Amino acid sequence: MKNEIKKTKNNVVLTGSSFDEKRGAYGMAPARSKAKHPAPFVHPPRKKRGLSLTTKRSLSGWLFVLPFVLGIIFVYIPIIVESVIMTFSDVTIFNGGYSMEFVGLQNYEYIFTKDQYFSTTIVNGITDLIIQIPSIVIFSLFMAIILNQKMTGRAVFRAIFFLPVILSTGIVDATLTASKFSENLENVQGGVDTNTGEEAGGIVSAMDIELLLSNIKFATGLVDIVTTLINDIFNIISRSGVQMLIFLSGLQSISPSIYESCEVEGASAWETFWKITFPMISPMILVNAIYTVIDAFTAADNEVMIYMEKMYQNNEFEWAMSMAWSYIALVFVIIVAVFLILKSTVFYQRRD
Repeated sequence: MKNEIKKTKNNVVLTGSSFDEKRGAYGMAPARSKAKHPAPFVHPPRKKRGLSLTTKRSLSGWLFVLPFVLGIIFVYIPIIVESVIMTFSDVTIFNGGYSMEFVGLQNYEYIFTKDQYFSTTIVNGITDLIIQIPSIVIFSLFMAIILNQKMTGRAVFRAIFFLPVILSTGIVDATLTASKFSENLENVQGGVDTNTGEEAGGIVSAMDIELLLSNIKFATGLVDIVTTLINDIFNIISRSGVQMLIFLSGLQSISPSIYESCEVEGASAWETFWKITFPMISPMILVNAIYTVIDAFTAADNEVMIYMEKMYQNNEFEWAMSMAWSYIALVFVIIVAVFLILKSTVFYQRRD
């Protein structure tokens, strides 16, 4: 029988009856293929792994926010719980502390039925807010579009429009309030002349607006709105700085290639704004509207905030806390309403 050659992975083995007989004659065992009996695989010992990069980053983040979390747990939450309890209690102040007696909803009944100033102030605040939100958002969007254009001194103009935000915070605001300039400015921002014989220091009077719009049949309510906006122009500008920055960030996130495509297609600037710019920054409009609501209701010159502070200083803690929590609930309801109104107009760009 002819010899056969069998190939394996590592060697070539010659097999066959004649070859096996010769190996037997010399006292050797027949040839065997090593491929049929592979050596067992031994797993290398596993090394102990440390924390993953994601886990390390998470721990680092929690380490940074740990003081804030501890402050909320041990400082703010007890104060919040105690303020809620005060709204349902009659607080009595004595030397060295105070005592609370549960009275149910009597405090809320008092502030809404007997305290007419609180309810009236809230209604006036909401009325002013209806005018302030559109005016601030529209003005900040208008200025952001202008400041986003390529022009000389663009950074200087941006700083100028953001300067009122810096001046209205902290010690700068206190200094301006105590100065003669602030007093003169408040006189200029006084009420409007309603032709009732009362003196007013407004920038423009209702009579001027009526004369200006005499040929256009504007309703009296629209005249009052325009007058209010003109006399409140300082507050509108000073409260538009943050919104302006948010709109600028949204405008700069729009790809220039989109505008180039519109220009190639022959779209006008008006069409480009309403079909490209406005939908792309619609999320910023929602953010700015909510921010404006919160900023208006928590401003230092807000009449409701001033009245609640006065009640607190007069040791009327139960009424002050009831007003505060009612005010918080009202602000939350208005924020939800603004969100639901603007939600349908928001366009979110997909970045797949």
